Amino acid sequence: MLLQISSGQGPVECEYAVGLLFHAIQKEYPDVELLYQHPGHEKNCYRSILLSAKQDLSHLDGSVQWICQSPFRANHKRKNWFVDVSVIPEIELEHIEISEEDIRMERFHSGGKGGQNVNKVETGVRLTHLPTGITVTSTAERTQAMNRADAMRKLKAVLARMEKASKAGQKNLAWREHTRLQRGNPVRVYRGAEFRQ
Repeated sequence: MLLQISSGQGPVECEYAVGLLFHAIQKEYPDVELLYQHPGHEKNCYRSILLSAKQDLSHLDGSVQWICQSPFRANHKRKNWFVDVSVIPEIELEHIEISEEDIRMERFHSGGKGGQNVNKVETGVRLTHLPTGITVTSTAERTQAMNRADAMRKLKAVLARMEKASKAGQKNLAWREHTRLQRGNPVRVYRGAEFRQ
């Protein structure tokens, strides 16, 4: 599962709380893995941190409150800082390894250039990737084996583009979550410079 901790539009204290919360989650769930961090305005401050976890951490989804005097502005009256924790839905990428069972191959007469061989023998190849329904053809080469290799290259290129588009969609979802921070009704409250729950 993917989880994003975000300071939203908050000040540097919220950015600092993002890092503190990440370390607290890491202590509580040691298998949590850091995927990306967007640095904030000061050292050890982050606008957002994206992490992955094997276990379900959806109970952390929501706002987290940190009650503490500002470590950056000594005379600041505000003592309540909020950060957002969002579960980012993983888009099914079906990391595609093209196996023979996933492909249906059809042969057909190519026609056109290539002489008698092209007109008499089924040299054209149509590959259908069964999990996605993508179909590619190749008739450019003189032999069936060469057309099959060409069609396979085309299929891999289409699948690679699909995967890239899916990953871009996932990043857009993460950015939309970055701006949804709500103050109040926190799922967790931490207190003091020690960041104790």
